[in-house]
Amino acid sequence: MNQSFDLNLLRVLDILLEEKSVTATSMRLNLSQSAVSKHLAKLREMFNDPLLTRKSSRLIATPKAIELAHSIKPLLQNVEQLTRPNKFIPAQSSRRFHIDMIELAYANIIPEFMPEILATANNVKVNIQTWDQNTIEQLLNCEIEFGITCREHDPRSELHIDRLEPDLHYAELIQDHSVCLVRENHPLLTQPWNLDTFIQYRHIQVTGGGASRWVLDEVLFQQQLHRDIAIEMPDFQGAFRLCEFSDLLLCAPYRQVQEMIQIHKLKVLPLPINIIPGAFFLIWNQHFEHDLGHKWLRELIINNLKKQPPPRVC
Repeated sequence: MNQSFDLNLLRVLDILLEEKSVTATSMRLNLSQSAVSKHLAKLREMFNDPLLTRKSSRLIATPKAIELAHSIKPLLQNVEQLTRPNKFIPAQSSRRFHIDMIELAYANIIPEFMPEILATANNVKVNIQTWDQNTIEQLLNCEIEFGITCREHDPRSELHIDRLEPDLHYAELIQDHSVCLVRENHPLLTQPWNLDTFIQYRHIQVTGGGASRWVLDEVLFQQQLHRDIAIEMPDFQGAFRLCEFSDLLLCAPYRQVQEMIQIHKLKVLPLPINIIPGAFFLIWNQHFEHDLGHKWLRELIINNLKKQPPPRVC
């Protein structure tokens, strides 16, 4: 790397590594595709590495590019903070925010804060992706500004909020509790509803959000019990449908159930075991704590979610 340092080239590389596409990068940077291709050629020469190689219609980052990505993002963010004005005016900002959130948060949380953004910050863009097993690492590397996921208050859970990595800050948005769903006319509805009945039947396990084990299973394990998981699925939409047409049981957060039981022919039962309710949390890296734009958005999300009423007790 014997060329003079060019910060603009690093910005191009940063967007290329996000988009994995010259076309998408050119659109985001308002450059021609040929200009982005020329920048990529310079970057390859600068780092003596292909950086991005084509596979089918996508560009794939090389190991060197992945290594660089972890350093480039914080560097650019630090430079951006140095050059930003000491006041953030939402109506004049064209900033782009990245948020990873679990699927359950889509219906419960996005409608609570997006209308205010659209009304007060018309040029601000929000890129929302589904939370996965890489999200925590991306938060730690400052590759995304926010994450929204469920964490537990029950001390028996490995996902207790106090066990979040120390570099990550958080705010509780809304609490929720889990319930058990069964189809109408399910045979267990004629039986006493207790823990024995609960574990007698097979279950659907939803594994979205980067976690395949949750507090219910941890508590059962401590009692030397377990659920018989017949099928694991990545989303609740399909799980509701399967629950409606089988004898499988489905455990789900009640806020989600309140809407879905209006669509599917399902009965709602309380969990036959005592578990402290968890909550949706907004999570961010402490690196952004004093970033004015970041502070504006996180306060907007938190304040709008505070207006939500608590879920009804089933």
